[in-house]
Amino acid sequence: MAQSADAMSLQMVSAVSNSSLLQPGCSLLNFDGHVFFFGQKGWPKRSCPTGVFFLDIKQNELKMKPVFFSKDSCYLPPLRYPAICTFRGNEESNKHQYIIHGGKTPNNDLSDKIYIMSLVNKTSKKTTFQCVEKDLGGDVPEARYGHTINVVHSRGKSMSVIFGGRSYIPLAQRTTEKWNSVVDCLPSVFLVDFEFGCCTSYILPELQDGLSFHVSVARNDTIYILGGHSLQNNTRSPSLYKLKVDLPLGSPALTCSVLPGGISVSSAIVTQTSDTEFVLVGGYQSDSQKRLVCNTIVLEDDKIEIVERASPDWTPDIKHCRMWFGCDMGKGSVLLGIPGANKQLISDANYFYILRCKGAEEDEEEELTAQICSQASTEDQGDSTPFEDSEEFCFSAEASSFDVDDIDTYNEDDEEDESETGYWITCCASCNIDINTWVPFYSTELNKPAMILCSHGAGHWVHAQCMDLSESMLLHLSEANIKYFCNEHVDLNKGLQTPKKAMHLKRQPMKPLRKKKTMNLTTPVKKSFLRRLFE
Repeated sequence: MAQSADAMSLQMVSAVSNSSLLQPGCSLLNFDGHVFFFGQKGWPKRSCPTGVFFLDIKQNELKMKPVFFSKDSCYLPPLRYPAICTFRGNEESNKHQYIIHGGKTPNNDLSDKIYIMSLVNKTSKKTTFQCVEKDLGGDVPEARYGHTINVVHSRGKSMSVIFGGRSYIPLAQRTTEKWNSVVDCLPSVFLVDFEFGCCTSYILPELQDGLSFHVSVARNDTIYILGGHSLQNNTRSPSLYKLKVDLPLGSPALTCSVLPGGISVSSAIVTQTSDTEFVLVGGYQSDSQKRLVCNTIVLEDDKIEIVERASPDWTPDIKHCRMWFGCDMGKGSVLLGIPGANKQLISDANYFYILRCKGAEEDEEEELTAQICSQASTEDQGDSTPFEDSEEFCFSAEASSFDVDDIDTYNEDDEEDESETGYWITCCASCNIDINTWVPFYSTELNKPAMILCSHGAGHWVHAQCMDLSESMLLHLSEANIKYFCNEHVDLNKGLQTPKKAMHLKRQPMKPLRKKKTMNLTTPVKKSFLRRLFE
């Protein structure tokens, strides 16, 4: 295999704070040269209700700043191992959007939803996104993770293609021992028409086994599927598939062919360096062995060429660690992370590096016709390596720990003040609402727990979930506009409402009337006295 002479540089960055948010399965989005992160291990915190952060990298220091969603946006859970790719609404538009499908939620549920994220406004103080959930009909793909999504263009039309991934075994096949076991999704190919919101599935004879954590690279009407892991066979296939999509006026036509020259790898990262060139880096060649070799992928004239290229000067920490992960940052750059092990005070802290590929285009106005999609560089750790993802969704970042400066941060005074709303208070002795582990309980909740006002004294707020209120009762109390008393004060309230036993008052006996004295008219009296008496 020929070797490309392009060199790559590896640079370590210091995560000033909140590095524990960056974990295997997260995703990076590049909007106009600005990189954003989403997919933290826990539900979004009050300090960042959207769960999306701007990665500010200056002087080899990485800072994370929360961003906001527009008022017409839907709720986006922090999904891990989703499928993402860029998408333009029309060919004339310079702005692109991101399509997000599937992934794991913090409580290990799998998502089957599709979201479209677009940048609304970006200033030095505040970044605002719009997130819209797309309603789909037809052969909707089942909930999954570790799959890919790409956009193809044919005959002036555009469609998304979803393939691969893993899902939980069907409920009818679950046992106590295998309740949370996952299986490869069927090797079906899904075409998604975003204009009409319909999905169609296709079964191609060349695709026999389900794949996950593979790489897919698309250009025009063709998608190349490379590598991936099969749970059924426990293998990393060296096959290279070419999927061609034709979009005539009638029904779409899909053809698949198997090409030589594939690579046996899973969880690799692909970054685009030019209109026709990509770089493949990272991943695993076995359950416990990383793949330290890099490759250049060239797509030209309906052909693909994969050549080995000079690898960067990997540090000893990268060489000797058993697990690594990362994401494409766009513009030919990759963010790599390795566990900090016992070298750092925080057990779940990671070391981070930025891998830059020579020849990467830095012009933000450049329009790239090729679309790319790859998974975060890690296997589903519970399935392949001993580094199993923790089921504890707590992370150490506090609301005040985001390192911001006076220039490049949003002004909290411009936003709605939530410091006095009391959503994260300890409302009673048995309160179990934790800012780090809370998940929505009522259907009316999005990213804040439902609360109700106790009318005792001056009034105080308590969590409806801690008070064991059913959703119907909570809605009734909210609509009826009546007084409510929490569990601790309901007895006191009853005591106040019960009238006290009144003491009977002893009535004083009335004094008998004195007998009026008759006036003896014969007695001499003064005229003035008689005048006052009869007036």
